[in-house]
Amino acid sequence: MSRLPLLALLLIGTPAMALDLNALWNFSDPALSEQRFRAALVQASGDEALILQTQIARTHGLRRDFETARTVLAAIEPQLASAGPEPRVRHALELGRSYSSATHAPATQTAETRALARAAYQRALEQARAARLDGLAVDVLHMLAFVDTAPADQLRWGREALALAQASEQPDARRWRATLHNNIGIALRELGRPEEALAEFRTALALRQEAGEAARALIAQWMVANQLRLLGRADEALALQLALAQDNAAAGAPDPYVFEELEALYRARGDAAQADHYARLRAAGKP
Repeated sequence: MSRLPLLALLLIGTPAMALDLNALWNFSDPALSEQRFRAALVQASGDEALILQTQIARTHGLRRDFETARTVLAAIEPQLASAGPEPRVRHALELGRSYSSATHAPATQTAETRALARAAYQRALEQARAARLDGLAVDVLHMLAFVDTAPADQLRWGREALALAQASEQPDARRWRATLHNNIGIALRELGRPEEALAEFRTALALRQEAGEAARALIAQWMVANQLRLLGRADEALALQLALAQDNAAAGAPDPYVFEELEALYRARGDAAQADHYARLRAAGKP
């Protein structure tokens, strides 16, 4: 927004950059997030109001109510012609998510829905690049991996997104780096390149730790340990998973996935007693 001429800035109303969406989002509770966005919408106008409505649409998508998401987006579409670039990018991005995303069941991903998602994502990407909205451009590139699900394609999209995130000076783009290294690692693992995958998972962990993202660092550490087990480096994997179990216990948040890994590791060592112990903990921790 700050790169627009002053006249254009005045024409599009309140600058969208004043809106802190991260403070309103709780991705584990989309219904609560919708309430927050609707409360903020009461005082919003111009681009901010449009952006908030794209996020309301996203909350419906996260609850797999894709029809409602598209209805919300269709209602604001007539206003986009006079809007700034960010609402237009976010509208196209959320429209794409309503057709193809992590929340869609595989059976729903037909050639038609993938084509609709791809068209929306490509439009969002072009507009984001033109407006130098790097964070949104990275988001779009990472979403294209849900349209093109072959590991080679996911690797290609992941690397393109990472290149943009690394080259950008915008915090909203650079904060994607750990996620992208993780995604690239998964693609490399699927492609039968486990050592390269481990390197990516280690980089993701280092970035999480550097950013002070404690909860996400625990997940990243699990990814490293899991990959070490798959590589046959059981002692290293066991040490990391035991450390995770200890940290989770201290936080009062036991993780069944950690117990599952510990069960597998001890089973492979022939320690049935310890394996059964973690099997019981895993079963008790399942929702």
